[in-house]
Amino acid sequence: MAGRSAIPVLVGMMLLTGCSNTLLTKYQDMQCVANCNTSRPKVFEQPVIQTLQMFVGESGCWLVVLIGYFFRRMRSTSRERKDDIAYEPLVRGNSEDDTMRDEEEDTEGGMSTSQTLVDPTNVVAKPFVDGEDMQRERRPLTGWKISMLALPAICDILGTTLMNAGLLFVAASTYQMTRGALVLFVGLFSVIFLKRHLSGWKWASLFIVVLGVAVVGLAGALEKKGVAPASDISRGPRPEHDGEHLMRTAMLFVREAVSTAEARTAAETVVGILMIAGAQIFTATQFVLEESIMEKYSMDPIQVVGWEGTFGFSVTLIAMGILHAVIGRTAAGRGGWFDARGGFDEVFHNRTIGITSLMIMVSIGGFNFFGLSVTRSISATARSTIDTCRTLFIWLVSLGLGWESFKWLQVLGFALLVYGTTLFNEIVQPPTLAFLRGRRTTTRRQGVALGDSDEQ
Repeated sequence: MAGRSAIPVLVGMMLLTGCSNTLLTKYQDMQCVANCNTSRPKVFEQPVIQTLQMFVGESGCWLVVLIGYFFRRMRSTSRERKDDIAYEPLVRGNSEDDTMRDEEEDTEGGMSTSQTLVDPTNVVAKPFVDGEDMQRERRPLTGWKISMLALPAICDILGTTLMNAGLLFVAASTYQMTRGALVLFVGLFSVIFLKRHLSGWKWASLFIVVLGVAVVGLAGALEKKGVAPASDISRGPRPEHDGEHLMRTAMLFVREAVSTAEARTAAETVVGILMIAGAQIFTATQFVLEESIMEKYSMDPIQVVGWEGTFGFSVTLIAMGILHAVIGRTAAGRGGWFDARGGFDEVFHNRTIGITSLMIMVSIGGFNFFGLSVTRSISATARSTIDTCRTLFIWLVSLGLGWESFKWLQVLGFALLVYGTTLFNEIVQPPTLAFLRGRRTTTRRQGVALGDSDEQ
């Protein structure tokens, strides 16, 4: 467990890697790969390859496991040498270091996957497992049973690919905010499959989340609907001077060349939001499958991430080959989402896309590592709060880069999302309960004051 001084560093790195992942993916979607000197350039649109990048980043967690293994071997070897030299009493009690180390191992071993493992860029929902269930003895997850982690990995493939495709049609902040719908499906699936009970305020918080997602989507659709097409610049009367005409033509070219990736219609924006929100169904299913597995079996969470990354990479690579053979090689599918050969060619021959791909892999691996470290050092609920701040930072950076404009309606939607999520995770209390508790405390104080005055 990290020391107190390291917690701010872990939190900062979690925010940095989490924000970088979404922003780099959106930046990658905006890169021109063909017809760059025309009014309709072709941009990088490869959501399946971006899913493969994510699983490469998750598989990178095995490097952390390997480094930790060698570090423990070196530490045990040095300790054995010291023990050979130092005098050992016949009866030796547990030292304070050994006690702290045992407590740390017990803490890490008792953590459920729902507390520690999340989709690399997801908003964390409150863990399903109650305190009593966490104390249940679990068997180690070894042998062929490790292959059960392929099921949540497949759900991760479907959810991530849908979200990457949806990101092509919406702004980065809208994408991140819409992912807040995860808590809705987590709550529903916890009732349906895990037989959990939700109170009235839990259901109310889920309704608030749905309302927030709807407002965010409405803000994006209204913005796209109100934006005039870039070609409207040239529809005005022809200028008298050639210089002015040349300036207007240059403005048209620059505007279309730079913002074609963002010039989506209102219908495309709605489709993108529906794809991102629908992807949360697969992510919530992933959580339920992980929970059902980890209630019976135990494994270090970072190894679970590594195994899911390995299974996800293998299944995605096989699926890419099949889809390329069936769709990508056809005349209609060439240059599309399932054209694996064309997609890899764009990655390896476009320097910007290649560099951002490497940075995305590193950011995903880092987000998993720092996220798990934060959960172990603080709590899963704290990680949920921090991840909400990640959405805010992505929004601010997008505004600063000029990728989107400020919209008050989006602020309202984001506020509803944050309030609904924190209410569901019990970070804030319902207003009625807070009011009743405050009123009860006031009544007690008044009763005590009246009793004192009567005695006098």
